[in-house]
Amino acid sequence: MASSYRNNKKYDVFVSFRGEDTRDNFTSHLYSALSRQNIQTFIDDQLNRGDEISESLVNAIEASAISVIIFSESYPSSRWCLDELVKILECKKEYAQILIPVFYRVDPSDVRNQTGSFGDSFSKLEERFKENSKKLQTWRKALKEAASLSGFPSQSIRINNKSKRILQYISNKISGAL
Repeated sequence: MASSYRNNKKYDVFVSFRGEDTRDNFTSHLYSALSRQNIQTFIDDQLNRGDEISESLVNAIEASAISVIIFSESYPSSRWCLDELVKILECKKEYAQILIPVFYRVDPSDVRNQTGSFGDSFSKLEERFKENSKKLQTWRKALKEAASLSGFPSQSIRINNKSKRILQYISNKISGAL
């Protein structure tokens, strides 16, 4: 099922997430659920990251039909995550990649406007990059754009139920494209 949808794509799904917030709970549940359905999923589980998004990661994003972005409280404190987000939005525009935002314990409006605890995390990153206003503006625009898309808020939903709903949505997207 999934491989027909991919056509020339290596992965059905690319998952962008901040490891310290979601790796051992929501992200691992979602990844396991996708794997059980034979949905080819790329998840970067490196613990140590450099300053620049790696070429292999860019290639994985480009080689994916769907990107799931798991926004969490510390997501915007990572330059790496924000660079992934910018690349994912480029792929959405250039290749019609499907983007699915998931709001893990953050409000979509806080992501969109960089307010609340999400905004506090972004402010810390702003301090580190205050000399690079162009980069900061690119990240702000990307956060606003992605958070304006219909997604999955998580405040009131248990992790297991949430991953099932997202899995069902992804499966429907894949099935509908056959």
